[in-house]
Amino acid sequence: MPLLELQFATARLGQQYFGPFNIAIGAGERIAILGPSGAGKSTLLKLMARELRPQSGALQFDGRPLAHWSLGELALRRAVLPQSANVAFGLLSELVIGLGRVVRLADPQLDHIVREAAALAHATHLLGRTLDTMSGGEQARVQLARIFAQMWDSENGLILVDEPLAALDPGLQFDLLESLDSFARERGHAVVAILHDINHALLGFERLLLVRSGQLTDDIASNAQALPALEKLYGIALTTATNADGDVCVIPARGGSGSKGLRKPRRYAASAA
Repeated sequence: MPLLELQFATARLGQQYFGPFNIAIGAGERIAILGPSGAGKSTLLKLMARELRPQSGALQFDGRPLAHWSLGELALRRAVLPQSANVAFGLLSELVIGLGRVVRLADPQLDHIVREAAALAHATHLLGRTLDTMSGGEQARVQLARIFAQMWDSENGLILVDEPLAALDPGLQFDLLESLDSFARERGHAVVAILHDINHALLGFERLLLVRSGQLTDDIASNAQALPALEKLYGIALTTATNADGDVCVIPARGGSGSKGLRKPRRYAASAA
């Protein structure tokens, strides 16, 4: 039984229609949603999160209609990290992280979980500070820690994140993707993430949902065979390379199809000043 299933689900925002989406997400899967700006990625994620009511079709979560779950029940099994979180800007970071656990009436491990979640999100040094003193990247780490705290003692749940890496430097992006992956694997959580970086999707996720003009154009494995579909999706050429671990990496470029099979990355010697 899928953990989350969309059956001919559609949505309408103004004059634009989205769907129908037919998607099944299994427990423990890693799925990246990719597509051009304005393609409907966030709309699809909002349908999955029940933040947007479908105009038609059905959504099932763990065998029950998604609409039949109470918010309290969902909070124990599903966490959502939107592009921007509406919290009081002057709140202390530990209070923001602790908001992930408000549905629990008794929570004797709250302080411990907040600290552990902050450490996992590389945000320990941000405890004791308010959000209005932080950069966008620091706020993003606190919000991710909130998601960790919410799902800390749950199993076989669902984590939905919208551009979680947008305000972070490259090194921290990889660190937090690894934290998210290890956190989810230990608990059996599925992860669905909207991403803009194709390499993050290829390296950290098993499956790609490609969205364009409000439609799901492809639902494919995250490997080298996905490159022609990615080139078509973005209208770019993708030159391929392999890293030291044998993983596929891509270099985007303007122009026609640039995927000619796997290539070894070129090495450039530093020139003397």
